[in-house]
Amino acid sequence: MMRKSLVLVLTLIVALTLAACGKNNNNSDASASNSPAASGGASNGAALSGTITAAGSTALQPLVEQVANKFMSENSGVSITVAPGGSGGGLTQVAGGQVDIGNSDIFAEEKLKDEAKDLVDHQVGVVAIAAVANPKVNVDNLTKQQLVDIFSGKVTNWKDVGGIDAKIVIVNRPSSSGTRKTFENLALGGPSKDLPGSIQEDSSGTVKKLVAETPGAIGYLALSYLDDSVKALKFEGVEATSDNVATGQYPVWAYEHMYTKGEPNPTVKAFLDYMLSDAVQNGDVKDMGYIPMSAMKVARDVNGTVTNK
Repeated sequence: MMRKSLVLVLTLIVALTLAACGKNNNNSDASASNSPAASGGASNGAALSGTITAAGSTALQPLVEQVANKFMSENSGVSITVAPGGSGGGLTQVAGGQVDIGNSDIFAEEKLKDEAKDLVDHQVGVVAIAAVANPKVNVDNLTKQQLVDIFSGKVTNWKDVGGIDAKIVIVNRPSSSGTRKTFENLALGGPSKDLPGSIQEDSSGTVKKLVAETPGAIGYLALSYLDDSVKALKFEGVEATSDNVATGQYPVWAYEHMYTKGEPNPTVKAFLDYMLSDAVQNGDVKDMGYIPMSAMKVARDVNGTVTNK
């Protein structure tokens, strides 16, 4: 009788032990599915923490800010600050160690000399840049030569390029701007001068506001800034659309770079990986007027040479 009782007790202990193990395994699975790695955090499941500072391109700024807010909501221990300053400023600051990420519309080699070799390029998308005008000028398309004539001061009235009889007011970006460098190189064929009477603004947002509110104004903006307040002009008859850029038909575009000085630390790397995730590339990048890296059918090197992928 005693032997039967002992067997029953041992059987009960074994059953309870197995049940407890099963419960622990289930809890482990649940913890794994809710780990930071499943929501943009560290790949080893450890909680991310720390601060990230990024500065530079105002063309890239809206995308980085939006994605940074999402990343922080999923990683409460991380704080990300995104500041403007132009591509040149971002590259100089990241090379000097003042920020973790330098946002740029141009390759580092186009701005920096020896410092560029220390920077690691993380390309997170493509941006198209279009000439934009005040909607009342009544012009839809400009050729390359017409743009050169306008930004060189040779043409000063819209009637000379098929528009209304109104003075052309140029709204430009400073020389440190990657957007300006891209527009000059690819739409004008080289640097432009800061003409007397032109307006110069550090921010793409301010350029849009001035072009929208100033009679006869012309400037240039990334597609991510376009809305009905300004008119995007065709270039040589080709509209600045994502499809036209991806296939190489529209030539005025640039990679969006997020440079780090050397390889990034784990927190910065997790954020950059998040920028390149399918959810961000096919969601935020597309929705905000940028072009995902995977959509490009052509590539461009630092020398400006375009090749088919």
